[in-house]
Amino acid sequence: MRLFMFKSDFKKELRAFSDDSSGEKLPKRFGPWIGVGVVRADKSPPYGLPRDIIEKAILDNGFQLWRVK
Repeated sequence: MRLFMFKSDFKKELRAFSDDSSGEKLPKRFGPWIGVGVVRADKSPPYGLPRDIIEKAILDNGFQLWRVK
């Protein structure tokens, strides 16, 4: 699964992964969302985040949120 990465323009530290390049599945309350990159299926997500947990959250919810410090 390709992971599309987004950052919230509302909450500067909030980030998200989705399987949807448009960001339509992301929570509207934290938008607008800005696309910032893609993690290919053969690459690891940034900051050592576990791909299996990200993919499960996307399958269950359509997205995975996380924060940068």
